[in-house]
Amino acid sequence: MDNMEFNKIFAAILVAGIIAMLSGFIADKLYHPKDLKENAVKIEGIESGGAQIAKKKTTADPAIHLIAEADVARGQKIAKACAACHNFEKGGPNGVGPNLWGIVDRHKAGATGFAYSDVLKEHSSEKWSYASLNQFLWKPKAYAPGTKMNFIGLKKPEDRAAVIAWLREQSASPAALPSAADIAAEEEKYGVEEEPEMPAAETAPAAHH
Repeated sequence: MDNMEFNKIFAAILVAGIIAMLSGFIADKLYHPKDLKENAVKIEGIESGGAQIAKKKTTADPAIHLIAEADVARGQKIAKACAACHNFEKGGPNGVGPNLWGIVDRHKAGATGFAYSDVLKEHSSEKWSYASLNQFLWKPKAYAPGTKMNFIGLKKPEDRAAVIAWLREQSASPAALPSAADIAAEEEKYGVEEEPEMPAAETAPAAHH
């Protein structure tokens, strides 16, 4: 074999080696896991590195701290939707729901002559406090499973506070406004209560263009 042929073979091997090295370098840059991690699209509420559990509220957010400054007229307006089932006048008859005159600080299942659900009759020794009214108005069937009241509830704390403030005035002797101790107790009991709802999706890598 002469020198010319040897040089051609050597050059071919050298070029092949260089091409192989470049191919590996390019592949590493395009598909390196570090790049994928850095360019991952983070889904809101999800930690990278694994699926997390979404949360849902099972109790109402505290609202009685809003009652003292609540818009009573707004509460009356919202409560008009309740008039189809409830009477708010002193001595007024029960309807589909019980008469609600003097409901604040009244015993649960306390309207004479009304056929309450068992769940409320079981708690007839307790009174409707501001905190319990807030929970009931948020979602009646969550607070008292089995209640006859078919009402989806009021989701906004300010709406519940306004209705409760108006209900407070439907009494010959309105109950005292929530005290600092009442407000603190509600915050401690209902401020952070949550439970798992469902697994959320994991982080998805960004598409390369």
